[in-house]
Amino acid sequence: MANLKDKLLADLQEAMRNHDTLRRDTIRMVRAAIANAEIAWQHPASDEEVEDLLRKEVKRHQESIELFRQGGREDLAQKEEAELRVIQSYLPTQLSEQEVREAVQRIIAELGAHGPSALGAVMKRAMEALRGKADGRLINQVARDLLSK
Repeated sequence: MANLKDKLLADLQEAMRNHDTLRRDTIRMVRAAIANAEIAWQHPASDEEVEDLLRKEVKRHQESIELFRQGGREDLAQKEEAELRVIQSYLPTQLSEQEVREAVQRIIAELGAHGPSALGAVMKRAMEALRGKADGRLINQVARDLLSK
């Protein structure tokens, strides 16, 4: 299988052929972020590093959507959401809240954690176990909820 950067390039070319401006512009933005990171790192990005960059773009878009909605700019929020869907299509499928809850419950049981004071240890283990599979905010919310019971 081709790596993620090759897939982005092939999809960019396809979007250009199909006159899909949203997809074309979003992929160009992502490829520019990757190129800038490679310059800063002084080495080609691995697929894992590209996925990390894509997750950062997802987070940035989610924050922008929230801010645009607060500012009453639904048009810009919708554009960001469309770009977000394109970026997310290159990331592995995220776990559902129920799957995250089950994973965090297993970690709490393994650690024998009790109460809010154990949040740090639980979060450390959960972030390692669920890296790339779930959003950190969701993991934190679920861990807090389970430890407060």
